[in-house]
Amino acid sequence: MTSRTTVSRPPRAQVRERILVAALAEFSVRGFDSATLDAIAVAAGFTKGAVYSNFGSKEDLFYALMDQQIDTRSQLVADVLANLPADASDARTALGTRLTGAIVANREWQLLFMDYWARALRDPDVGARFADHRRQVRASITEAVQQALSSTVTTDVPAEWVTFVLLGLSNGLAIEELAEPGVVPVELIGEVLGRLVTVG
Repeated sequence: MTSRTTVSRPPRAQVRERILVAALAEFSVRGFDSATLDAIAVAAGFTKGAVYSNFGSKEDLFYALMDQQIDTRSQLVADVLANLPADASDARTALGTRLTGAIVANREWQLLFMDYWARALRDPDVGARFADHRRQVRASITEAVQQALSSTVTTDVPAEWVTFVLLGLSNGLAIEELAEPGVVPVELIGEVLGRLVTVG
């Protein structure tokens, strides 16, 4: 009598995470349009049906990845602003180092974001959904900025303006850093934000 080995399915959250990891890798290598759900499924170790049961389309995969970025960036901003050194110079250096490091560590997402951004500019329907998500990004980061502002971290401009500067610097400097790794001074973001945010 032979015994059957029961293979348990991974939890749904784990399945989704593996699919998202595979999707980010495929998108960054092949570009959004050329990447296929079949290739993403294979890379994740699942069937195409598993991908569809968790995400309805490639677009849904992209926006799930963007939601991850919203959470990650908001938490990063909150952590950085809430834990700045008391010395203003040290604070600017710490701020710049953390945020520049996030650009370098997030190369795959930056490639996908720029690819999809260009697509959104060319297609009004894609652009409308993209713009809606960008509003969510800004709202989430602005909330993190507002929560971090205290008696030791202050600003004379609206928190939303700080968010625009943060995003503008991150996305703009990513272009230069990805084209020529190491070219962006790690202190730069902190020095610029130091003009808007006062420590002490």
